[in-house]
Amino acid sequence: MIDRARLEQIVRQAGATALATWPGHGHALEVWDKSPNNPVCAADIAVDAFLKRELGALLPSAGWLSEETVDHPERLERGLCWLVDPIDGTRDFIGGRPGWAVSVALVSEGRPLFGMLAAPARLIEGEPEFWSAEAGQGAWRNGVALTASRRLALAGSRVPADALPGPDADLVTVYKPNSIALRIAMVAANEADLLATLRWGFEWDVAAATLIAREAGAAVSDAFGQPLAYNKRDPRAFGVLVTAPAIHEAAVERLAERAEKLGR
Repeated sequence: MIDRARLEQIVRQAGATALATWPGHGHALEVWDKSPNNPVCAADIAVDAFLKRELGALLPSAGWLSEETVDHPERLERGLCWLVDPIDGTRDFIGGRPGWAVSVALVSEGRPLFGMLAAPARLIEGEPEFWSAEAGQGAWRNGVALTASRRLALAGSRVPADALPGPDADLVTVYKPNSIALRIAMVAANEADLLATLRWGFEWDVAAATLIAREAGAAVSDAFGQPLAYNKRDPRAFGVLVTAPAIHEAAVERLAERAEKLGR
């Protein structure tokens, strides 16, 4: 159906395009606010345009949903749709920090088929970090198969967060990249045990990473414990919860009151 090698090449090229203007390498960058406290930069727009052109050529029949493109309802009529965040973690990108990634997913009938993250500012043994997954086939980082966290108890779970509220004092904070996709991927790589958000977010933020996590063996849901669906008319969901399988139910129970209060 799709040339996977070409898809990977395109996503890697998108990462290289972003890296070429990353302030972490000393480049000046044009930045403005799309809305109050919601920054965007020239690299977001350039990567978005590159991906729209190249992915459109790769699979002309697919629809398009991206953070940096005006949404068009025609995508709902397509069985396939690209979900793209050209730079997930824009704040880290603008700040010259490496916690950002290009996120690309191909969705079929509401479910991700392919998910890829290019994080070229992060290196593994000198090579740019690249995550990928294919539905039913597994997940990989730089070609190494991923196995998600297998933690059995919620208490002591590693969470990528700056700080934790009092009710979660029994959890342990670990490094938190600005990119939600990379935080989800940390569970897939057994670098975290739990990732949870309690806010409204968009499909393009999480589609690729949740497939990577699921294919690595993690449990994935919204904040209420319900399955995530993609290419919906309203491309939002309340929260995302990605955990080691054994602690997912306990995490849903712990978050239930907060999720009900904030998400209804």
